[in-house]
Amino acid sequence: MSDTQTLIENRPPSVAALFLERVAATPDAEAYRYPVPPSAGQGPDDWQSLSWAQAAERVYAIAAGLIDLGVEPEQRVALASSTRVEWILADLGIMCAGGATTTVYPQTNADESAFILSDSQSRVLIAEDAAQLAKAVEKCAELPDLTKVVVIDPAGVETDDWVITLAELERRGAAYLEQHPQLIKERVGAITKDQLATLIYTSGTTGRPKGVRLPHDNWAYMAKAIAATGLISGEDVQYLWLPLAHVFGKVLTSGQIEVGHVTAVDGRVDKIIENLPVVQPTYMAAVPRIFEKVYNGVAAKAREGGAAKYRIFQWAAEVAREYAKASQDNFRRTGTASVPFGLAAKHKVADTLVYGKLREAFGGRLRACVSGASALSPEIGYFFAGAGIHILEGYGLTETSAASFVNPGEAYRTGTVGKPLPGTEVRIADDGEILLRGPGVMEGYHKLPEKTAEVLESDGWFHTGDIGELSPDGYLRITDRKKDLIKTSGGKYVAPAEVEGQFKAVCPYVSNILVHGADRNYCTALIALDEIAIREWAKENGLEGKSYAEIVAAPQTVEMVDGYVRQLNAGLQRWQTIKKFRLLPRDLDVEHGEITPSLKLKRPVVEREYKHLIEEMYAGTKEA
Repeated sequence: MSDTQTLIENRPPSVAALFLERVAATPDAEAYRYPVPPSAGQGPDDWQSLSWAQAAERVYAIAAGLIDLGVEPEQRVALASSTRVEWILADLGIMCAGGATTTVYPQTNADESAFILSDSQSRVLIAEDAAQLAKAVEKCAELPDLTKVVVIDPAGVETDDWVITLAELERRGAAYLEQHPQLIKERVGAITKDQLATLIYTSGTTGRPKGVRLPHDNWAYMAKAIAATGLISGEDVQYLWLPLAHVFGKVLTSGQIEVGHVTAVDGRVDKIIENLPVVQPTYMAAVPRIFEKVYNGVAAKAREGGAAKYRIFQWAAEVAREYAKASQDNFRRTGTASVPFGLAAKHKVADTLVYGKLREAFGGRLRACVSGASALSPEIGYFFAGAGIHILEGYGLTETSAASFVNPGEAYRTGTVGKPLPGTEVRIADDGEILLRGPGVMEGYHKLPEKTAEVLESDGWFHTGDIGELSPDGYLRITDRKKDLIKTSGGKYVAPAEVEGQFKAVCPYVSNILVHGADRNYCTALIALDEIAIREWAKENGLEGKSYAEIVAAPQTVEMVDGYVRQLNAGLQRWQTIKKFRLLPRDLDVEHGEITPSLKLKRPVVEREYKHLIEEMYAGTKEA
C-alpha cells in the first residue's frame, strides 16, 4: 500500500477529530486572519489573527454552549451567514458538539429559508445579523423545532428567551466546560464516520431544493485526499471568500485543518481587489465568473488607455495564450515546460508591459488558483496561465463533497478538470455520463429515498448528470450537462456551455449569456452585459449619463455586440452559430433566482422569464 493510500485509509472518523489533532500539534501557529472594519467607518480594515489554540477556545465554547442548549448528536444547527471567521468557528463548534450543520445562504428569502429550517428539523439557528433573524421571526409559526436563535452580529437585535448573541453562547459554553472539562474530548471521541455532519440544500432550478446528507467521513476523506494531492502545504496562505454555505467553500476548510496553513477569511466580494494586495495569498479558489470579470476589467482598462494601449493588451493576450498552449503541450510530451526561443522573447516583453502588473494586483505571491462550480472558458484559462496566474480547474458536486477532480500542479491542462482525487473512482457511461464512486459521495438526499435511488446505485456509483470524456492518461474534460445538451430540429447536438464560454473569451463586456436552440432550427442567445464595463464603453460612444437599460437598448450597443457575435460564429460549426441575439434590460442576479449563489446559470428560470424575447427571435421562421 502506498503512503497516500495509507494516509487516506487510516483517516480519523471526523474533521472534528482532525481539528483536535491540529490544535495539539501546532497550538501557537496562526490559523485564521479576519478583517475588522475601522470604528469610524473610514480607512482600511485592521486584519487580526487567531492561533489554532485561540480558535479552539472559541470553538469548544460554542460546542459546549450548544450542548448546554440541548443539542444532541446529529441534531441540526442551521447556519445563515455570509463568509466570515465566525462561520468557520460555529461550523467547527457544531461538529465538535456532535451536531450537524444545515447551511443556509444569506441571500435565501424568508420562504425558502423556512422550508430549509423546517425540512432539516433544525433545533438552533445561528444567524449572522438582524436581517437573518428577521426571516426566522417572520416564519417562526412554521418552525416548531426551532428552540433558539443565536445572532453573530448583535447590532439592532433585541435578545430574549428565544434570541441570544454568539458572545452569550460562548460565555455559557465556557462556564459549562468548567463543570465538564472532558466534554469536548468525549463528544468528538463518540463521533462515528457515518454520523451526519452537514446538510446542504442544493439550489434546484425547479421546485424545492434537496438536502444533501454528508456524513463526517466525507469531510475527513476530503481533508486527507486534498493534502495527498500535494497542492497545498503548511506554508501556504489561502484567501477564502467563497460562500461557505456552498460545498466548494466548505471543503476548503477541511484541507486547511489537515495541513495547518493560514486562511484569511472575508466573504465581501466587493473587497476582493482591495484585499488581495493586503492578504498576499499563495493560493485561492474562485468561480469562473471572477476570472471573467478580472479579464474583462483588464481589457476595458486597456481600451480606456487609447488605441495603442489596447493593441498592446490584445497582442499580450495572444502571446499569453500561445505561450500557455506551447508550454503545456511540451510538458505533456517531455516533462518540461520549455517554449521556442522567439516565443519566450515575446513573452518576456509582454510580461514587463502587462503580466507583471496583473500578478501584483493578485498580491504578487499567488502560486495557483483553483476554479470550480462551472466551466472556465479555455481561452480565458490560457490567458491567465500565460500571464503566470495558474488556474487549476477542478470538478465535483454537492453530492460528492465538492472535490472529485483537480488538475495536478505543474502538469495541469487548461480545458480539463484534471485527475480524480486519490480514492475516487470514475467511469464514463455508454451515453457519456460521468459516474463517480468513493468516500466523498453523499449518503443520500434528506427524506427523499426515491430521489436518492435515481442518482445513487446500490453499488455506490453516483450519476453526476454531466457529460465528459477521459484522456488515456486520466484527465477528465466536461463537455456539458446531460440535461443541458441542445438537440436542434435538424438533429445536431450543441453544447451551450461551450459556446457561451467561447463568447465570454471574445467579448469583454458580457456578464452572462444563455444559448437557446433545443428543437429549433437554429441557435439564439440572450446576453446580459457587465454594468461597469458597458458604462465605461458608453462614455466613449455618446451614451454617457444614460441608464443601463437605455445603454443596452441603443443601436450602437447592439451593433458593437453583433460584431463580437460574428467573431464568435467564425470559429464555430455552422449548426452551433448564433443566428440572432437579444440584449437583456438588466443583468441576471441571485435575487431574481436566475443564477445560484455560486453564480451558476439557472436556464429554465431565465428561459421562462424571457420567453417573449426567445419567441421573438424565432417569429416568422419555419421550424423543421
